[in-house]
Amino acid sequence: MKFLPLTPNGSTPVRALTIAGTDSGGGAGIQADSRTMAMCGVHACVAVAAVTVQNTVGVSGFHEIPPSVVADQIKTVVGDIGIGAAKTGMLASTAIIEAVTAACTEVGIGRNGSIPLVVDPVCASMHGDPLLHEEALDAIRTTLFPIATIVTPNLDEVKLITGIDVVDDASARRAAEALHALGAQYSLVKGGHLRTSEKSTDILFDGDTFQEFSSPRIDTGNDHGGGDTLAAAMASALANGYSVPDAVAFAKEWVTRCLAASYDLGAGHGPVSPLWRLHEPQDT
Repeated sequence: MKFLPLTPNGSTPVRALTIAGTDSGGGAGIQADSRTMAMCGVHACVAVAAVTVQNTVGVSGFHEIPPSVVADQIKTVVGDIGIGAAKTGMLASTAIIEAVTAACTEVGIGRNGSIPLVVDPVCASMHGDPLLHEEALDAIRTTLFPIATIVTPNLDEVKLITGIDVVDDASARRAAEALHALGAQYSLVKGGHLRTSEKSTDILFDGDTFQEFSSPRIDTGNDHGGGDTLAAAMASALANGYSVPDAVAFAKEWVTRCLAASYDLGAGHGPVSPLWRLHEPQDT
């Protein structure tokens, strides 16, 4: 694949910001985002929105960071360091979502600013453990989505947000339209959980045109952090000046390689791994 450009040693690399929760098991959340950004040659800044208690078998609890502290992290980073793109992950509550939306708007993050924003509306862990208070779903729809450059829900999140159960290409396109109608510039319906073919196909919609991005389906149970990794790779590409469709294409290939390199960890689902990049230092 064509890698993102690496900055020469001693030079300041491209920067991106992840606004999300931690994963104490290291497989998803801010840990996955930072690992992916680093492997993409991007300096990762973070705004921690929640601290989770989790391992490979599930999430047993989480602690929310005060909304004002989450917002101040965003404003402090952008005001000093500057970023080329941002992404969100676990935001946990209506108050945090509203604070993040206001801070992003203030510093120019989002579709109406100069800094693209990838919204990964994390609602639950891959084990089904809730990572978002139920009433916060409305804040995602009405507050966060309207400032998003692109939204990247998985199929479970699509159903929670739109009520559409994606079972085939036609319903995936209806879901993409419904997501876009909530205000994002682009919507991406991911097909990784739709195990009806040998390929995994994601559908991108800009309000007018559908684009499909397909890759071979990787047969592995070690897929923890796949959605975070995709969104972080997308943000890394956007920070490097890629268009949204090109960033989606890059991220799709990146996460496919990460799935192929996934490894066993603990007693549950192991993580996808961007560490394959260490073994291929040159563009291929």
